[in-house]
Amino acid sequence: MDEHDLIYSKHCQSVMSDGITVKLEIYSSGDSDWILEVVDEENNSTVWDNPFSTDDEAYQEFQRTLAEDGIESMIGLDQSDCGGDEPTAA
Repeated sequence: MDEHDLIYSKHCQSVMSDGITVKLEIYSSGDSDWILEVVDEENNSTVWDNPFSTDDEAYQEFQRTLAEDGIESMIGLDQSDCGGDEPTAA
């Protein structure tokens, strides 16, 4: 899939918390579910293992993770620490 073929959500934005800025990206190929990805200041990418049915669901999961686990939980993760709906660093 080419990046130009992706559909980007209205929820894509830069988010700052605790002095850390990340780029929130939620996108779909149009034929599949929505992918939730967070890109940190070092250009490290964290992608959730499971896609979401809607971009709103993906955004709600981002907000939940931010509130419960903090922004640092979405950057520089070791893949062995992730499961289910948790993010995986790429």
